[in-house]
Amino acid sequence: MPTHHFPILVWEDHSGYFTARLVEEMDAPAGFGETAAEAVYQLKEFLDWSFQKYPWRSTPDFNDPKLILLRLEVRPEYQIGDRIFPCDEPMLLRTPCVHGRNSTGSLVCSMPMLGVSFFYNEPGKLKDLATHYAQESLKGKSPAALSRFLQPREAQLEQITLSVNSKETLPTYSPTLDVLETVAEPLGDKRLSRRFSRAWEREREVADLVRRLGQERVNVIVVAESGAGKTSALIEAVRQIERQAEQEIESEDAGQSARFKYWLTSGARLIAGMQYLGEWQERCERVIEELSNINGVLCLDNILDLIRAGTGSVAESLAMFFMPYLQRGELRMVGEATPAELDACRKLLPGFVDLFQIVKLEPFSRQEAINALNRVAANHARNHRIEIADGVTAMIYRLFNRFQPYQSFPGKAVAFLNELVDRAARSRSNSIEASDVIAQFVRQTGLPEMFLRDEFPLDYDAALGAFQKQVIGQERACETAAHLVTTFKAGLNDPNRPLGVFLFCGPTGVGKTELARAIARYFFGSGGQTDSAVRSEDRLVRLDLSEYAGWGAARRLLTGADGEPSEFVKKVRQQPFCVVLLDEIEKADPEVFDVLLSVFDEGRLTDRYGRVTTFRSAVIVMTSNLGADKLEGIGFESKDAPSYSREAMNFFRPEFFNRIDSVVQFNSLSKEMMRQITAKELSEIAAREGLQRNNLRLVWSEELIERLVAAGFDQRYGARPLQRTIEAMVVAPLAKRLLADPDLKNTSLQISVGEDDLLIAVGQTA
Repeated sequence: MPTHHFPILVWEDHSGYFTARLVEEMDAPAGFGETAAEAVYQLKEFLDWSFQKYPWRSTPDFNDPKLILLRLEVRPEYQIGDRIFPCDEPMLLRTPCVHGRNSTGSLVCSMPMLGVSFFYNEPGKLKDLATHYAQESLKGKSPAALSRFLQPREAQLEQITLSVNSKETLPTYSPTLDVLETVAEPLGDKRLSRRFSRAWEREREVADLVRRLGQERVNVIVVAESGAGKTSALIEAVRQIERQAEQEIESEDAGQSARFKYWLTSGARLIAGMQYLGEWQERCERVIEELSNINGVLCLDNILDLIRAGTGSVAESLAMFFMPYLQRGELRMVGEATPAELDACRKLLPGFVDLFQIVKLEPFSRQEAINALNRVAANHARNHRIEIADGVTAMIYRLFNRFQPYQSFPGKAVAFLNELVDRAARSRSNSIEASDVIAQFVRQTGLPEMFLRDEFPLDYDAALGAFQKQVIGQERACETAAHLVTTFKAGLNDPNRPLGVFLFCGPTGVGKTELARAIARYFFGSGGQTDSAVRSEDRLVRLDLSEYAGWGAARRLLTGADGEPSEFVKKVRQQPFCVVLLDEIEKADPEVFDVLLSVFDEGRLTDRYGRVTTFRSAVIVMTSNLGADKLEGIGFESKDAPSYSREAMNFFRPEFFNRIDSVVQFNSLSKEMMRQITAKELSEIAAREGLQRNNLRLVWSEELIERLVAAGFDQRYGARPLQRTIEAMVVAPLAKRLLADPDLKNTSLQISVGEDDLLIAVGQTA
């Protein structure tokens, strides 16, 4: 049988009679009698009748009440028709004032004699606010009317203790949750909790949440980086609170839906399908009403969504709509946020965050992270009967800590372990070994196994040779790429910055974009060897920054037309292991340079809503033609090459230029370079699917290479005209020959040049 304590104010007027009134409910009737006990008894009878008739009525929510006597001056006035006649002398009044806190921690004040109550934020301004509200309440009254509010002879603060027979009353009321069940899910439902991992190694934080939510009954924001286990900790706390509540329920006939007090939703779900003015406000009012009927709590998976969702502005957002209900204690709310999102909330709507208590989940230490992974592994081993080898969890921690240090534990690491178990179950394997961990990490990141295993060596000359085969004639650029690879392999790269930030300068068509592709293939191309869903081409995120010139360019870089993240941001979030290629960087708007400063310096991009995009697993390559217009001379080689580094230094602001790791100069192409590029292009044609499918081998003569170089070279445009020439002079005739002779298989095709066209001779069987 629950017991409630109602604070009341009892005072004696100058005629000797006593009045008793509830401190909270200004519209409730008062008790009146010749003695204080008689007035209190009348008020208690009303409360007892009220709970019997309306068992779902609100319970007292006024904690630590304290009584003070407020002194104020009020000037009486008479009103005759439309005219007002104020009195010359003010009246001095003293009225009892009760202040305290509600269950959400908000400060509240009540003046029962005047029927006035209000919320406030700063304790030091209580008397000024109370005086203001009292004077507004008594404004316009005559001396006779004000005499009712003279200082009482005696006033004291008491309480009424009432025990409610819930066994008789509760079964008669079964609340309906039609709207709530449409836009939210019960957080304590097993069907929802199965989608999240247990809150391993978070026992202390869970106990803190249980105390705040179950005992203190306050509004809470759980703050931690993404993946730290905010939702798991909240689900575990709710599970404990509702389990304890079920044990205390005496009646077994309570409605099933009323068992769940905590309901999870999002800002998008609350306004989904609402098209007309006032529609979502009406839905939210219904949600608040249904939650009030079950004494429920609204849970948000992202508290920032309430500020973003609505009609487009903060002043008309869901958060602004819910604020008065939170202040009055008519709604309780629990939300989640990252530190950056919490800062964004404070900037966008400071008063909203002040209504919540902040619970921070501290990052895991190394041992706590491994302990959590061990407990998850033990749980999987028990449920799926899969043997997980010793050292698997430690290897998972090492890989994530080394290659994704910006990811909070245990989120991504637990998801990685879950995927390993799912793969083992699908393949009907009864064990998970260290090799399975490596293979899975290769599939996920695209990093070659040589980067993941310390026992695999990496020779600088071998890395340099790999880049030189793909990018002809650019020795210095290839050396820069090789140094990047070996630094990363040695684990000496700065974990708080991108893997590398480079500015490739030089004339067009000399291999700047090709080297960016080569870096993507070398770093992240191994995923394609084991999983067709991951290809090195997908790891090159390319932007033409000439499209980001003019007003609003920075906003378009970050945000789409619908207010959601841009396609560029989405790609990097989806696959942070990538090469970001920013073509023609010098043509971008200066605001874009300001946005890129934090990317180059901290490897993070944060928008106005606190949403973070991480670039710490990316290589950032910018290309520029700065200085290319200063090339002099004609022919294959320039005798007076410009200083591209000096040109870039003169063009970019110092704070931008200083965040670039290296300015890589690409030289003009010589005749020998063009021959090598031509041979490389022909080799790539020989590897195309149409020839490989029919086992056809391509053979060409030096004369063909000379003819292609002579026809395809242009000093201003580098090797790009050569590619077009090869497509026109070689690929097109070759395609005609293959289509004309579909039975041509298992042989070699010898290509040479005649006086006017290409000659293709069929050789011996390959």
